[in-house]
Amino acid sequence: MAGLDAFTDLLDYPMYVVTAADGDEGRRAGCLVGFASQCSIDPPRFMVWLSRANHTYTVARTATHLAVHALRDDQKRTAELFGSRTGDDTDKFEHLAWSRSPHAPAPVLDDAAAWFLGRIEGQADGGDHVGFLLAPVDGSRPGGPERSPLLLLSDVLDLTPGHPA
Repeated sequence: MAGLDAFTDLLDYPMYVVTAADGDEGRRAGCLVGFASQCSIDPPRFMVWLSRANHTYTVARTATHLAVHALRDDQKRTAELFGSRTGDDTDKFEHLAWSRSPHAPAPVLDDAAAWFLGRIEGQADGGDHVGFLLAPVDGSRPGGPERSPLLLLSDVLDLTPGHPA
């Protein structure tokens, strides 16, 4: 739709890496996400949208929690790894420092500008993407209180997605 394209072409929002782990099968996954936002103040809630075609979606469907990571503008290589490679054939965590939160098995990237772990409260069908409603249970801003510029959509427009939408 041309009207929506004209509107969204003006937007330059933060990009996130969302990670998940399936406790039953021990699978872990992560992908680059641009469709995400806080959606409630009280209670605090955040919604992330995952493509049905994405490997991370298949793991997230059976996960209890997702980890959402904000990236600094100097972390384009991390964005490329999670946005241009597919977990169908790549272990994206093999060459990254990461750990598990004590609250859930979802991988937490050690070098993120900030992250939070959210319990999946529900899902919403959005067409080719599914929204995961998250209730925060843990989080950190490892770099301290200073604010670093975040990686934005305009920083990753040249990446080739690992899967089509």
